[in-house]
Formats: sequence, structure tokens, C-alpha cells
Amino acid sequence: MYDYEKSKKSTKEDDDYDHSNGHKLSGVSSAVFNLATTVIGAGIMALPATLKVLGLIIGVATIILMGIITEVSMEMLIRYSAHCNAKSYGEVVQHVLGTPGRIISEIFIVLNNAGILVVYMIIIGDVMSGTGDHIGVLDQWFGKGIWDERRLVMLIVLVLCLAPLCALDRIESLSISSAVSVALAVLFVMVTIAVASVMLIKGRIDFPRLLPDISTEKAILDILVVIPIMSNAYVCHFNIQPIYNELKNPSPKKMNKVGRITTFICVTVYWLTAVSGYLLFGEKTESDVLTNFDKPLGIRYSTGLNYIIRVGYLLHLFLVFPVIHFSLRQNIDALAFKGWDPLTKSKKRCLLLTFVILTLVYLAATLIPSIWIAFKFTGSTTAVSLGFTFPALIALRLHHTGSISLTSREKLLAWMMLILAIMVSIVGVIANIYSLHSGSSE
Repeated sequence: MYDYEKSKKSTKEDDDYDHSNGHKLSGVSSAVFNLATTVIGAGIMALPATLKVLGLIIGVATIILMGIITEVSMEMLIRYSAHCNAKSYGEVVQHVLGTPGRIISEIFIVLNNAGILVVYMIIIGDVMSGTGDHIGVLDQWFGKGIWDERRLVMLIVLVLCLAPLCALDRIESLSISSAVSVALAVLFVMVTIAVASVMLIKGRIDFPRLLPDISTEKAILDILVVIPIMSNAYVCHFNIQPIYNELKNPSPKKMNKVGRITTFICVTVYWLTAVSGYLLFGEKTESDVLTNFDKPLGIRYSTGLNYIIRVGYLLHLFLVFPVIHFSLRQNIDALAFKGWDPLTKSKKRCLLLTFVILTLVYLAATLIPSIWIAFKFTGSTTAVSLGFTFPALIALRLHHTGSISLTSREKLLAWMMLILAIMVSIVGVIANIYSLHSGSSE
């Protein structure tokens, strides 16, 4: 006799797998976790410092505005990727802007993601081994010793914690770790808000600056470079196609839902973290706010809370690192081994690329002193290009060729996004070069 329930269950299970390779497909929640993990990384640590520069009102408004613009650009990219039947960021760029455009976009993804991974390693070194006037977690727990040596600590973390996850060849394999990483980010935000609220109630927080300071040349330069840093915090476009490819019953509508949920989560986490971090430390806020949590905050259990904040967010970075690495490895493979079998069918090539990437990231992290320096340059070049310039160019080009018809509103948004991206890039690069020149001449 025909067992309808068993057949129905079997059909549902079949729908959960890609039968071309036997891999399990992801649902909306898994896709949200992977995309949110791509967004909520090290950029969150620099946001309190951006409020120190922009002031509370302009800073929060900019965080929300950048989130809205990012959501618009993601929906553009999703729509045109589906139209072109593209399987990667580079493919949709190639379809619209040709092979040179694809190569440039993939080089930008490589530079952007490599920069992000370097930032993660710097933060790991900062928090575990300390930096400048701030004490590291290992020093607080065990005192000074070889175990506190920055380069050794980063190497051990890289080999024992990061490399095993980076060796995985599918982004869906990281969905559980991504869910845990989002939970750790939320825990970080909740604890930070709780501490800031207690300090505020007790009157131990100075009144924050509401508007940016424009009284000195240095203050104006800081304002010019801080917007690219915020644009860096939201860039996740390079992982939209891999996540879309592994989505169960994929459609632009479904992926837009993933993007909107992700954007809402990220904007909420970002402005809460930026405000609470800035309120806690005011003008003493460091470029990496995690390093500020090395001293008692003047409330009960503050030492334990400091450890929860720092160690919890370190664990979050451990789980975010492989997601960014995945896209970096995919694009390096596309550039260097175009036409070869996919990495899922070549374990040796996958492991070799992983080894080379992790080695170079480690070496760079030992040479670059601050996440602020890394964010300033990637934010004004690769990040703004991937997040805004390419999606806007794709939209306008497809409309011009008649492949897709844009409404007047969509066309205006695309032009505004393109002009904003160009302005941010030009102003950011000039300000970065000028600030470096001024710093070296002092």
C-alpha cells in the first residue's frame, strides 16, 4: 500500500539537497546567519571611535543611512545576478561590464577580504597580548611570559582555532558556527548596553559630544576618513551569490528577505554598540574599542563583565574569520585557476590555497600596527567599490542596454549611489594620504 506520509517526507528531504553534488541546501535562517556573520565582524569594533569623531547625532544617523544604502545595493545585485544567472559576484560583473570588469572586481574582493582578515588577526593580538597602554587577557590571567608574546599567540590561534574551519570547502558547512557567532555578537551588545546603562544611571558618564568637531585641521581630516570606515563595516556583497547558490528554492524575493532581515539585525547591533561604547569611554575610545575593556569600569562585577565582552567577541571573530576566508579563497581560485574544477572537487588545491592565504594574512598582521589604518584604506577603495560602485554601474548599464528597465526612482537611486561612492573614494584616499604625510612629517 502506498505510504503517502513517507513519500511526502522523502520528497521534502530531496528538496533539501542539491542532487548535482549531494550537498544540503540552506534555509532562510541559515542564509541570514551566514550573511549577518559576513557583515558583523571587526567593523563593529571601530564604530564607537567613529562616533567620537562624528558626534552622537551625526554618527548614529550615518550608521542607519549606510545600512539603508547597503540594503538597496544588495537588492540591486540580487536582481541582476538572477537576471544574468550569475553564480558569483565576478560573473555578474563580467556579464555587464566585460572580462576586465570581472578581473577588477575579483581583485578588489581579494584585497578587501584579505584586509578584513588582517584586521581580525590584529584584534586577536590586541586583546590577547595587549597594545600600548592596554593590558592583554593572557597577561591579566597568567602574567608576563612567552605565552603573552603577540606573534606567537596569533600563530597558535591561527593554527589551532582558525585553520580547521577555514579548510571547509562549503559555506553551508559554516551555518552552525555562523549562528553561534551572531549569538556572541548579540551577547557582546547586550552586556555593553547593560554596563553603559548602569554607568549612566549612576552618573559616571560624561555628556557626549553630539556634533563633530571642526575646530582643527586634524579633526576635519578625521571626519573625511571616517565615512569610508563605516562603509567597510557593511560590505557583504561578495558572499551574496555563494549564499544564494546554496539557498533552498532560491528566488530574488527570498534572497531579498534574507538581505532585509540581515540589514535590520546589523543596523540594530551597530548603532547600539557604537552608542554604548562611546558613552562608556568618551574621548578615550580607542580605534579598537575591545582594548578599552582592560580596566575596571567602576561597577560591581566589572572585571568579569570585561572578560565576557573581550573573550566573547574574540570567539565571535574566530567564527567570522572562516566565512570571510571562504569568499577570499573562491575569488583567488577564480583568478588563478579559471576553468579548473571547482574547489569542492579538488581538496588538495583547496587546502593549498587555504595555507597560502593564512600564511600571508599572518605575516601582514604582524606588520600593520592598527585596525584604523587598515580600515581607512580598504574602506575608501575596495569596500566602497564592491558595496556601491559596481552595483550602481551594473544597474545603469543594464538599463542603458535595455536588458532591464529601471523606474525613475531606481535610476535616481543608482546615480546617487554611484556619485556618493565616487566622492567617498576620492575624498577618503586624498584624506588618508594627507593624514599619513602629516603624521610622518611631525
